[in-house]
Amino acid sequence: MASVVAVKTEKRPAVDSQDADSNAKKPRKLLPSLKTKRAPELVLVIGTGVSSAVAPQVPALRSWKGLIQALLDAANDFDLLEEEESRRFQKHMQEDKNLVHVAHDLIQKLSPRTGNVRSTFFKDCLYEVFDDLECKMEHAGKHLLRSVLQLMESGALVLTTNFDNLLEIYAAHQGTKLESLDLTDEKKARKCSDCVTALFEEKLRLSVLHIHGVYTNPSGIVLHPAGYQNVLRNTEVMREIQKLYETKSFVFLGCGRTVDDTTFQALFLEAVKHKSDLEHFMLVRREDVGEFKKLRDNMLDKGIKVISYGDEYADLPEYFERLANEICNREVSTKGWAAHSSRFLLFLPQSSNCRWAQSKDRPDHFPQQLW
Repeated sequence: MASVVAVKTEKRPAVDSQDADSNAKKPRKLLPSLKTKRAPELVLVIGTGVSSAVAPQVPALRSWKGLIQALLDAANDFDLLEEEESRRFQKHMQEDKNLVHVAHDLIQKLSPRTGNVRSTFFKDCLYEVFDDLECKMEHAGKHLLRSVLQLMESGALVLTTNFDNLLEIYAAHQGTKLESLDLTDEKKARKCSDCVTALFEEKLRLSVLHIHGVYTNPSGIVLHPAGYQNVLRNTEVMREIQKLYETKSFVFLGCGRTVDDTTFQALFLEAVKHKSDLEHFMLVRREDVGEFKKLRDNMLDKGIKVISYGDEYADLPEYFERLANEICNREVSTKGWAAHSSRFLLFLPQSSNCRWAQSKDRPDHFPQQLW
């Protein structure tokens, strides 16, 4: 005879929905003066923080010092330095003094001149440092790049102080070709100047302007004082970027240390006369409250609103995705309404001043798939 076993079940108290909600992380609100901007009014400035978020496994992307250390490690791996030289460079790195000069001396060592020929071990080291970036991107980082690309396809422009081409690589996998414009290429200085002018006129919308160079052109990498001076001496390029700064809203992403950069100071802080008319934005992590307030007060005096996207680096992709969707969805809605309204304006006289009479605007396509 089968026995019947009675199982006593304990009734658990229901989880209060309010308690569950309180445990969930509340997202940061989007600043009204930023989220109501149109994409064509924006210039995104991509800094080290973005690249390090996309590919955190690459130490050279985390900081300028990290790049110099990575180059030094590559030089040692290829036996390009004597033991004494290697120890001397490493000592300077640990002392954290005059890193600009350390970079200059290292580049000179890796690019010795023999007669009229300059060898380029520096190029080999750069390619070793930035090797296979495509496979080192993380999922959250791709979300961040997707939002940047989404805004670009709606009309936003992009400048970067980074040497990598992570954004261009990601865009290629989405079927979008982005041109890398290297402002430090001396052989193509005039062409680059023309490109910047075209950017200002919004004819080359899908381009990434590399202010400090790109690693695929080692001769233009800005890692020492002479490189910074070459950038600043290109007066036509500087003038066009300043025009952008005076007529559009810049959004600085991952640019915590960029404010100390020589080019940044010359382009965005010193040369602009009418700061009271500017409205720019800087998205930063709010880790130290005192430092955050200090940065905010300092930048506000220069026409830059410092905004916190969260307390952790991991908060940036989600915050920026919401921002991009807010801006781009409004852009599509506006264009769609204008296109719909234009049906009633097709028979207006040619002399009409209404802009919609000849409007050909269409909603852009936004890539939503990650590869």
